[in-house]
Amino acid sequence: MNPASATDPQWPVPTAPPTHDPVLFARAMRDMRLTWRARGVLAELATGYAPGQAPTITDLVYLTRDERLAAEGRVAYRTAVRELRSIGYLRPDGTTASGVGERLVVDLTPAADACLIPHPYGHAPLTDGS
Repeated sequence: MNPASATDPQWPVPTAPPTHDPVLFARAMRDMRLTWRARGVLAELATGYAPGQAPTITDLVYLTRDERLAAEGRVAYRTAVRELRSIGYLRPDGTTASGVGERLVVDLTPAADACLIPHPYGHAPLTDGS
């Protein structure tokens, strides 16, 4: 076993698969209303953390430049979170009265209305995995 290093995550690595509907998750990852950056943030927050163990928005925004390595900066992350909230993929958890939300809950129901790219040449119908 290697000793803990400066690059080890500060929050628990998910030990269980996500409980989200895999079809909705696949549609969300292909939703053309989202930037690639926002899709990455959504994937991170939907990865199956135990209740209460997911990193908070502040945890992720305030990673130092050394901790985030090649990851984008704080402004880019905040922009992605704002984008996800505006479409409805992230919403404040029930403990936040102000609506600002330190912890945001992943909600994949907007994926049902995802804007997907149709197959460009008509070789196959657009499928959603069901």
